[in-house]
Amino acid sequence: MTPFQKSVYRATMRVPKGSVTTYGRIAKSIGSLGAARAVGNVLNKNIDTVHIPCHRVVCANGKVGGYVHGQREKIRKLRHEGVVIKKGRVDESHIIDV
Repeated sequence: MTPFQKSVYRATMRVPKGSVTTYGRIAKSIGSLGAARAVGNVLNKNIDTVHIPCHRVVCANGKVGGYVHGQREKIRKLRHEGVVIKKGRVDESHIIDV
């Protein structure tokens, strides 16, 4: 695992239940401003979704985005944690910096 991947996973683990962050905010928090797409690529390969809650990372515009287990499962998990989603977008009140 590369240092970049490790830093993405560590940052993702800081997102608490009931909150989400964005790919861009993860990139910024690890000192890789502009690497949102690279963050998404790392999370797309996450095989430890129990300990690394990549379902809590969404697109900058609030769209839910992809998930290794499918978008429907991502939405189910987020709603179970209390995140409000309307028309495929997360309510802004749930988006935090990490």
